[in-house]
Amino acid sequence: MRSILFCVPYLLPMKNDCKVNQNSYYTFKYNNGLGRHGWLRLTPAYSVKLVEEILAGKPTDKSILDPFAGTSTTALCAAYKGFEASTVELNPFSVWLGKVKTEIYDKALLERMRAVGLEITEGLRNNKYEPTDFPNLHNIERWWGEEALVFLAKLKRGISEFCGRKKATDLLQIAFCRTLILISNASFNHQSMSFKKWPSNSLFGNHLVNYADVFNRSLSYVIETAFKNPSNKSEILQGDALELHNIFHEKKFDLVITSPPYANRISYIRELRPYMYWLDYLENGKDAGELDWKTIGGTWGSATSKLNNWENQEKKVIPSKIGVLLGDIAKGKNKNGMILSKYVEKYLMDMWNHFKSLIQVLNSGAEVHYIVGNSSFYGHLVPIEEAYQDMMQKLGFRNIEVKIIRKRNSNRNLYEFDVCATFNPR
Repeated sequence: MRSILFCVPYLLPMKNDCKVNQNSYYTFKYNNGLGRHGWLRLTPAYSVKLVEEILAGKPTDKSILDPFAGTSTTALCAAYKGFEASTVELNPFSVWLGKVKTEIYDKALLERMRAVGLEITEGLRNNKYEPTDFPNLHNIERWWGEEALVFLAKLKRGISEFCGRKKATDLLQIAFCRTLILISNASFNHQSMSFKKWPSNSLFGNHLVNYADVFNRSLSYVIETAFKNPSNKSEILQGDALELHNIFHEKKFDLVITSPPYANRISYIRELRPYMYWLDYLENGKDAGELDWKTIGGTWGSATSKLNNWENQEKKVIPSKIGVLLGDIAKGKNKNGMILSKYVEKYLMDMWNHFKSLIQVLNSGAEVHYIVGNSSFYGHLVPIEEAYQDMMQKLGFRNIEVKIIRKRNSNRNLYEFDVCATFNPR
């Protein structure tokens, strides 16, 4: 199957001398400081700019679906533009985050929140709150020093003692999440999270830190950006992207804008652990592994061992070209080749089942955009974008195109694509 490749600017066809750049404005980095989109720094989030460009010029009566909602970038962009959007997300923390980001807040509540923030901040400075228990996050000292941990436990107690409306508590918890990352040892200089070490005398960068001030500044940012309400309310649902037909029984959609997990073994559960443990969405590593197993491409924790026992019952679905690649990846010289081969195969089968469910909730003529990157294992390039094309063609999609959005890193063969098509079953 021949791919039709495009380069940036987004809708210009590729020419022979076209050079594809990394284009960071098409990544999560573009969202930093961009109103509600910048509330929490989550690396899996994709670019607001990309969604806005896809929406440009489309009539607002089109119903939009994002079956892999993540941080609800699609939903919030659509709501600001006057569209009605529905999203589906498996992770309960992400569902909560999406609801809070797309909520409509009244000005009186937000003004009162300033006083609440000051009250909690003063309570922290005056040692008013007894700390809660620390969450059962493995190797928690790697994330925070002892002073930071005690502060976060006291701040959590202070928020829990605030008896206000749910919307107010939600905003306080967003500020709490911002704070716990700002005073952590986590580093986000690249796609996956890593750790740095702060000096033991509570330095924050080159400046002495008052943790209560960090919280107060975080809450101020959240309040200020919450004033700009979206035009429409979004529907943020918890559910499985493989079961869309069971979630939307009668509802049909005209436009899909989504970014599913990539076949690169990056676990979104791993990235979200600090938030999920502190806000009580996770209690232990087993729960994290179980949730990761349910996600497409999840192989972190106990999910990896489960993959050893997984068997594909529909091998004919895998395109022959990729079937050969799976065999090459699994060869004995590759230390973890067998498990990685199974990982890619399960990823593709999960996506096949997703597409089968998707077509049951699409109107004829619906337009879909899947933002996804290809992968490389042991030097073998896995063309995920071509696999998507093959699946879509088998299921009744037409006018299938693959558009190159950007180069992903220094490896010249790794790109991010928009696999777009029209659903027009014959």
